Amino acid sequence: MFESWVVHRTRRVLRRPLEAASPPEPRPAALAAPEPGWDHGRVTQTLSWEVVPVEKPDDLNVVIGQAHFIKTVDDLHEALAGVSPTLRFGVAFCEASGPRLVRHSGNDPELVELATRNALAIGAGHSFVILLRDGFPLNVLNPVRTVPEVCGIFCATANPVDVLVAVSDRGRGIIGVVDGEPPLGVETDADVADRRDLLRAIGYKL
Repeated sequence: MFESWVVHRTRRVLRRPLEAASPPEPRPAALAAPEPGWDHGRVTQTLSWEVVPVEKPDDLNVVIGQAHFIKTVDDLHEALAGVSPTLRFGVAFCEASGPRLVRHSGNDPELVELATRNALAIGAGHSFVILLRDGFPLNVLNPVRTVPEVCGIFCATANPVDVLVAVSDRGRGIIGVVDGEPPLGVETDADVADRRDLLRAIGYKL
């Protein structure tokens, strides 16, 4: 048996176990007389969903993640520039407070502009979009993860990508991504051999 009540200030639901023979515990005094002005009947807000396709040509890789702080775009630029002198990239980062601008940087104007358009379309606070040419996510993910502002990464891929965005009264947030298409089956022994041969051919396996 459980008794549940709502803490209206924090919008949390607290649950405390009760012994079967015990009477219900009294509510805390702080909950007995909540402050005027709170909407006590409303625990959740209206929520809708959007599917935002990433706009990019097939030869580009995209990395989408979550970060914080206005310095994110500069630190991501420095991390990517240190990977390879031939890597071309564009970075865009959505601020979540203050002027709420899309900050952008990169060493390829076309990729910077495309990353900025995608960030605007996604429109989720503190999200970032990186577009890569002449390099792969495998080369950049560790440097990107070590950037202090980066909280997490949703995807890193050359596949077509749909970004799943939740929209509330407060704003927009990335819930996840659809990366490519679903599987058609399970690999056989021949497929395993082909996979390892490919890795050897491109230098990733002895």
